[in-house]
Amino acid sequence: MDIDRSFIERAITLATESVRSGGGPFGAVITRDDRLVAEAGNRVVLLKDPTAHAEVLAIRKAAKALGTHKLTGCVLYASCEPCPMCLAAIYWSGIRRVVYSSDRNDAAAAGFDDRDIYGEICMDQAERSVSFRQVHVQGAGEPFKLWNDMESKIVY
Repeated sequence: MDIDRSFIERAITLATESVRSGGGPFGAVITRDDRLVAEAGNRVVLLKDPTAHAEVLAIRKAAKALGTHKLTGCVLYASCEPCPMCLAAIYWSGIRRVVYSSDRNDAAAAGFDDRDIYGEICMDQAERSVSFRQVHVQGAGEPFKLWNDMESKIVY
């Protein structure tokens, strides 16, 4: 697998710039056909948005730039191994290749420990630290029925 080191180096530069501007120590770059499509640094605290991770912001920018929700053929370069939320966003976006530098242990040593989240994903809902309760309501299946019957839907 060929890796363009300039893109991973750019992700690390974005992470450094993020820290210097009051953000978290994470950066991400998305490419397609070895061309830069989007980039972002972590903005969680600055935007007061817990989802404003560098990877998620870069995915949003790439989707807008490419005019599609499917980032098939794109590569995500991240300064650090993506967290569980970002990992899910990567899968939903259609990105099938991720290159990163620091790993989850490096992040944990700096206070960004995702071990509990990784562990909870595999747990039964009753055992999780966040309470989940399903409520059965008449008509709850209607949106899925409409979706399944829609001929013009864009599948994702």
